[in-house]
This record gives sequence, structure tokens and C-alpha cells, in this order.
Amino acid sequence: MTHGKRGRGPASASLAALLLLSTAGCTGGVTGTPGAAGLRDPYFPRLGNGGYDVRHYALTVAYDPATGRLDGTAEITARATQGLSSFNLDLAGLTVHGATVDGDPASVRRAGHEVTLRPRADIGDGAVFRAVVRYSGAPRTITDPDGSREGWLRTADGAVALGEPTGSMAWFPGNHHPSDKATYAVTVTVPSGVQAVSNGLPGRAVTRGGRTTATWRTTEPMASYLATLAVGRFDVATTRTPAGLPVVTATDRTVTEESADLLARLPELLDWLAGNFGPYPFSSSGVIVERPGDSSYALETQARPVIPQDQFTTGILVHELAHQWYGNSVSPRSWRDMWLNEGFAQYAEWLYAEDFEDTPAQESFEEAFADPANWAFPPAEPPTAADVSGPPVYDRGAMVLHKVRQAVGDDAFFGLLRGWAAGHRHGNASTDDFTAYVEEETGEDLTGLWDTWLYGGERPDAP
Repeated sequence: MTHGKRGRGPASASLAALLLLSTAGCTGGVTGTPGAAGLRDPYFPRLGNGGYDVRHYALTVAYDPATGRLDGTAEITARATQGLSSFNLDLAGLTVHGATVDGDPASVRRAGHEVTLRPRADIGDGAVFRAVVRYSGAPRTITDPDGSREGWLRTADGAVALGEPTGSMAWFPGNHHPSDKATYAVTVTVPSGVQAVSNGLPGRAVTRGGRTTATWRTTEPMASYLATLAVGRFDVATTRTPAGLPVVTATDRTVTEESADLLARLPELLDWLAGNFGPYPFSSSGVIVERPGDSSYALETQARPVIPQDQFTTGILVHELAHQWYGNSVSPRSWRDMWLNEGFAQYAEWLYAEDFEDTPAQESFEEAFADPANWAFPPAEPPTAADVSGPPVYDRGAMVLHKVRQAVGDDAFFGLLRGWAAGHRHGNASTDDFTAYVEEETGEDLTGLWDTWLYGGERPDAP
């Protein structure tokens, strides 16, 4: 993030197998307790829900840009991690019209953004179940603790959904915490003349009666904050890298021409990033370029970052593409671990400047070192939710990586970058996981480095 500053394939077969396993889930004799309303995240304690793990979201939505109304059905396939008498979903603002669990009606209760579903029979620990929720309304824009706007952002001819950290609950119900990743199928119906673009790979679009329906599938696990849906008048194109990776781009038609040169560099940049970080982790790549003002920031939405044209620069594109490894494939265990997203992506910018702009990473490090804003708090311990995207999380997070590079040497350092991405591919990791990994791989005791650069409250006398 930058603040201005498959038809039936293997995944479908797997889901079918999971559903067959759930036949003992909601039966008489099972005794469950309510799942927790919130996962006690250090900064967003009520975000996410306990008692289950989502495996797949099948979202079917229709959106009318003229009225701002969205009608949706969410089919959520999940596995219970305890016996459940009820469980919660996060959904902000929209009206729930009904729900079922494994085909039987479930009772629905609302309290703020918490939607509590009580199935007809308790769900057994380990059972796979399917919840279906029907909902509608005008999705809302959510203001972050730091003042930025996310959720559902209306544009001149459509809308764009941005979810970090809490905005995804503005347009679909789910377990909205980065620790619960899932696969997705998003089927979208919009008026003819506008397009709907989401994560992953598109299916065939069908137009009937003045409306167009398209489906986008994400077959690798994705944290919900990385899900996006952009509706507007786009020029959509699909190309491939020399290695055969599909690259799907969507540019608002008013900014296509001025975006073309940088869009053409996507294969080159992806190849360079893979050389540093290891194989690209997803089955597609690309970017959505919006008009200036449609969003105040760029976001690394999975496989398809959203970037407003006034921020569509090489540095920001490199940053958001680097997130596909760090933040999207290796996702934070909690929002306290944001520096593992942003510090890595910021360091990718420094590496690009080193390789292509004759600016050594040491020079970028010293510039960041001299900026007092980067010493407001330790990158691994933002003081409040408003600070999880603050300057120290970005630049001082990158400084931590540079100090590791200096401590272990280039060969070991780039091996660490690739090994970290490979070892936690499509998973979650914490700061403690990272520091332990670095020391185990290198045999170095880096306690002093962590104490000073990752957790220290004072700037050292010299870089």
C-alpha cells in the first residue's frame, strides 16, 4: 500500500471433496458454543471472527452505478475449528435478507458490523459447512483510523473497492482478518457499457438484456483485504510474459494513453522482481489504473494492484508488485506485522533505484535515516491503529532489511529474501517468525540489530 506520502478444475474438485466431508457437520447430538466475535487483533480487536476457517468465497453481485445499489449473495465454504452453535461474519452497513447453513435456514442477528448466524443444528468441530447470505444496499465508504478512505469508493462511472485494513466488509460478508485466507470466485453483473474487474483470471463475459456478467477466479489463498472489484469504463487487455504468465490490465479510458509506456514495462519489472525474490507466486498479474482522485492511494490488491493515474510511477508500481510476494503471498499474522509488508516493498524500491538509477541502497538508507518522521515509533510496534501505515513502517522497516544485508552480506541476504517468500508461500507470518528465520538461516545472533532498528525507540547517533 502506498499512501500518497476455474469451470471445474482442481480447486472446484477440492471444494466438492470438502463438502462431502461435511455430512456429519450439522447433526443431532453435536454440542457447540458460539464462535468469537473478533480475533483480538492488537489494533482491530473486533475484526475477524473465531471458530471457523474460510476455505472459499463464491460472491455473486450486481451493481448499478447510477443508483449505487449492490445486490449480493455470498456462499462461504468453511471448516469449523470448534463445535459451533453460532458464528459471526463481518459486514458493514448492508442489509441482510436471509441466510442458510448447509441448505437449512439460519437465524440472523445484527449488532454493528457483526452478523451472527445460528444454524438449525450445531456444527461439529472439524466439519466443513456452507453458509449462504443474501444482502443488498448502497455499500459505504469507511474512514480508516489514519483518515484515509477505503471500502466502497464511488467514481464518476462506477466504483472501486479497497479493503486495507477493514474495507472489504463494506461489500461482502466474511471473516475479515488477514490470518484467514481463502480462494475466491466473484461473479459480477453490471450495465452494458461498463466493465467489472477483480482479482485473478477472468471467465467469459455474457451480455443479455443490457447487462453484462463476468466471473473472476482467484485460485490461490487471498486475505480479504486484498480482494478488489472495480467497475467503470475501462480498456481491458490480456497479454503474457515471456514465461507465459497472464497479465491482465484495466485502465480507465481517460488515462489509457498516458499509462501505456509504463504498462508495457510490466513483464520486465515482474522478471526483475522474480530474479530477486523467487518465482512469482500467483497465476496472473496485472494492474488497474484509475483516474486521479478515484482513490487517494495505491493498494496492492492481489495480482491486480489498484493505482490512481497520478501515482502511476515506476517506483509505486515496483512497490505494489513487490507486495505480491511480501504481504499477499506471505501475509501478516496480525496488523502488528505490517512492516513485513511495507518494509519489504519499500526495500524493493531501493533495490530498483540501485539497479536502474545508480542510487545505491546505502544512499536511500541514509536519506531515510535522516528523516525524523521515521523515528516516531519502532516499525514492529506502532502505537495505535492510526500508525500501522505510518512512515516508520515503510522506511524504517526497509532500514531493518538493509542492516540485515550489511550484517550477513549480499549472497546470504538475497537468499533470505527468496527463502522467506518460498517458506511462507500462501501463508501467514509474524515478526517473531522473521527474526527467528533470519538467525536460524545465517547462524548469526542479531539481537542487537533487532533491539536497535526493529524495536528501538531512539535514533542511533550515526547510521
